Amino acid sequence: MGYAVYWVDEHNRFAGYGVPCICEHPDCTKEINRGLGCLCGDAPGGGETGCGLYFCGEHLYVAPQQCERCQKKRKPFAAKP
Repeated sequence: MGYAVYWVDEHNRFAGYGVPCICEHPDCTKEINRGLGCLCGDAPGGGETGCGLYFCGEHLYVAPQQCERCQKKRKPFAAKP
């Protein structure tokens, strides 16, 4: 099984590097994909370290791979459709 397209129960939607989307930061419209490289967290759905949403390189930080809200331990952004 690959990670091109798969289902994420926690967010009730498809994910994977084959699924195009928009960065989930509310002020961003950059086109990305729902691959592991754009994922906030250590596993699909977010795992133990993130919210499970997807962000562009400008809004996703490394070590650990998290969005700004997860780094500050705040409530996650609302998911975009």
